[in-house]
Amino acid sequence: MKIDKFLTPFDTVTRAAEKAAAGKPELGDLPSWNLADLFPSANSPEFKCALEKASSDSLAFEAKWKGKLADAATKSGAEGLGAAVEEYDALDDILGRIASFAGLTYFSDTSKPENGKLYGDVQAKLTDMGSHLLFFTLEINRIDDAVIEAAIAQDARTAHFASWIRDLRKDKPYQLDDKLEQLFMEKGMTGAAAFNRLFDETNAALTFEVDGETLGVEATLSLLQDSKPEKREAAAKALVKTFQENLRIFTLITNTLAKDKEISDRWRGFEDIADSRHLANRVEREVVDALAQAVKNAYPRLSHRYYAMKAKWLGMEKLNFWDRNAPLPETPDAIIPWDQAKNTVLSAYGDFSSDMADIANTFFEKGWIDAPVRPGKAPGAFAHPTVPSAHPYVLVNYMGKPRDVMTLAHELGHGVHQVLAGEQGALMCSTPLTLAETASVFGEMLTFRALLNKTTDKRERKAMLAQKVEDMINTVVRQIAFYEFERKVHTARREGELTSDQIGELWMSVQAESLGPAIELNDGYETFWTYIPHFIHSPFYVYAYAFGDCLVNSLYAVYQNAAEGFQAKYFEMLKAGGTKHHSELLKPFGLDASDPSFWDKGLSMIEGLIDELEALDKG
Repeated sequence: MKIDKFLTPFDTVTRAAEKAAAGKPELGDLPSWNLADLFPSANSPEFKCALEKASSDSLAFEAKWKGKLADAATKSGAEGLGAAVEEYDALDDILGRIASFAGLTYFSDTSKPENGKLYGDVQAKLTDMGSHLLFFTLEINRIDDAVIEAAIAQDARTAHFASWIRDLRKDKPYQLDDKLEQLFMEKGMTGAAAFNRLFDETNAALTFEVDGETLGVEATLSLLQDSKPEKREAAAKALVKTFQENLRIFTLITNTLAKDKEISDRWRGFEDIADSRHLANRVEREVVDALAQAVKNAYPRLSHRYYAMKAKWLGMEKLNFWDRNAPLPETPDAIIPWDQAKNTVLSAYGDFSSDMADIANTFFEKGWIDAPVRPGKAPGAFAHPTVPSAHPYVLVNYMGKPRDVMTLAHELGHGVHQVLAGEQGALMCSTPLTLAETASVFGEMLTFRALLNKTTDKRERKAMLAQKVEDMINTVVRQIAFYEFERKVHTARREGELTSDQIGELWMSVQAESLGPAIELNDGYETFWTYIPHFIHSPFYVYAYAFGDCLVNSLYAVYQNAAEGFQAKYFEMLKAGGTKHHSELLKPFGLDASDPSFWDKGLSMIEGLIDELEALDKG
């Protein structure tokens, strides 16, 4: 049981630099989530009873099944392997509910000591419970393949979990003996998990002085989108100053976690530094390599070309790095109220499917969204699935800019996906990260297309297209550059500890390659790797964004040309959760991610939008 899957955000989107200034009364009433559907409070009898029950149930489960699974695999009914997995599934749900409550409380305000204590205490208790459950998956993987397949064929309860069991057995080659696995899990709390928490609390506590005002990281990064060049520059210099002041601690965290991962990979026998992520994503290394190479080959046609055009539009020979996300002169600067953002997303979802809009609307109606920016709150945005017996929660930092609307559409896409996949149960609802971005990016695309179709003014259309191209470059080009940066860091770390300067040099090398000659990487930009949470929480996660965006581009093209039935097939794909491989899920749409040309199709949509921008500019 992977306890950490409940203790980190599902999708902490690296879009902090795409937010507008906080404290705008015209935003309207921004909702804060209500976690009472999980537990009334950390001090409530319900929460304390759940902890006690989870602990006693874990011990009882161990006593009942440990050392007996091979025998259970030869039986059926209440004594069969399927019955054991059913009990394990129920335990996974209650442990996940506890962990989700602690995690979401903590991410609501990481500055509160009581939230940090709750998070740490729950993590310790769940790790202890997990040590009594660890035997289960290890023991299943020691059962002979023929016995497992016979159990699936002969017992309906085992057959129900066939996809989970077969998926679990993919981990078998990298499985250690029971004592080592227990040691890895228990030491993780004082190892990787502790450094993850240190990163979160350090990042949340950073302050930046911009023109006499003290801001947090979210609000400061948002100023890189300000319409005034001097404001963007001031924000960039403030970011550089604070990042440099905290460089030693971020360097220590990065070195420690990279070494921790190398130790784990070495003991488990992974060949490539990203193979453990590929295994977790249930995607072949060759597929990811093909994606990465296709995107890198497209750098000149996408980012290099676009930023050269943008420099021209802004009257500059080169863009400073703080101008990369600057708004075009055509960009409307009006603040978008929360209710308007809500209606925009729900309308776009409804045009595709009323069922999709109804599910998304539930998040607004029942307090499943946390929207305001506030001190101590986790930056960025995420959708946390919690557990099937409850429901997902969405966190955004809403500041009223068009990209905030797109972020809301993105996270609600995750939320819809998580609701639909929940029917698979606790063990089988989780979607591999490569496909977990499908619904979110599709939701963004629906919202963007709906807005674009209503826009007839040429200047507004240009601004919208430019913003979408930038979002896609940030999602595809930038995330593959992040992936390449991680590969360089983890490879170099195997040769010894890295200095801040060395990490900065690796960062600058991939940024120069991906952004191209039209971007000036000014002094200080070498520190901008420090605040990105993916590198800390989920090494090599980032390629999932590029995977999802390219996949959705191809999927959307199928939708545009499809006859009746696309929506039904799309919903079936989302409902599958983690029960099917990406090849099975994409087959009904005639798509194949293992075909190298597949990625070129997705990238061509971005190139087509840049073509349209160029035509508008000439027209």
